[in-house]
Amino acid sequence: MTSRISIITVTFNSSEIAAQLLRSIPAGVPVVLVDNASRDAEKTRALAAEHGARFIANSENTGFGRACNQGAAQADTEFLFFVNPDAELFPDTLEQLLMAADIHPEASAFNTRIIKGDGSLFFKRRSKLIPRSLWLGRDAAKQDGEVPVLSGGALLVRRSAFEQVGGFDPKIFLFHEDDDLSLRLKSECGPLRYVYAAQVRHLLGHSTERSAKTAALKAWYMGQSRVYAARKHGQRFGFLRALGEAALQLISPLNLLSARKRAKAWYYFRAILSSCQAQTADRLPPWI
Repeated sequence: MTSRISIITVTFNSSEIAAQLLRSIPAGVPVVLVDNASRDAEKTRALAAEHGARFIANSENTGFGRACNQGAAQADTEFLFFVNPDAELFPDTLEQLLMAADIHPEASAFNTRIIKGDGSLFFKRRSKLIPRSLWLGRDAAKQDGEVPVLSGGALLVRRSAFEQVGGFDPKIFLFHEDDDLSLRLKSECGPLRYVYAAQVRHLLGHSTERSAKTAALKAWYMGQSRVYAARKHGQRFGFLRALGEAALQLISPLNLLSARKRAKAWYYFRAILSSCQAQTADRLPPWI
């Protein structure tokens, strides 16, 4: 097993939660940590050294997809497993994934079952980039099967397929990069599958610190990426749809109760508007 799979994770102020991921990885499995100019990069470097992982420190935040590509470039195994730093593997996670990959050689990439901190399941059954007719029902999360898109939080991909499609789109800084990769893999390399027996425990939303500024930063890139990806995949009225959703979020009464929600709604709306003139999804927020 150790000779077939490499684990790649991207950190951004994640040293407090990355330790549990590293502890859960079986001995001998190659691990690459790519840090996107975190304040706590040295702590993460020490964690990597403690667990025998390769550490790459970026001098600036290059975005999730680009950092994943950096990590992938350091791997020479048959499979790449991209997993968020706030995740924890089960003892047989990698074994179950590789078993499924061998059973389904036609498939290009796979998702695990993702168990949230409260015990419920996270299952990506739809995407803004595909028609509703392709969305799956909630029961699809209870068994193995083909899926229309994959979550980047725990994504196993054949390295040959990843390289064939050129990896993650470097123009997508954050958000929708997994949807975009999924659609290209499915189109060019083979089906996408969900592996129920392979489990990952995942504290969704805790891979970075939680603050109004972080929420605003994420919302900005979410808006930029939403419009860019919609245009890239030929989605009709993608900008107008995104703008309508952003406007509804902006006027939500819930914004009165939380500075984080207000920041998220405002900068998502601004990002959608700014994307009218933007050609890529890597424009910087106005405060940077």
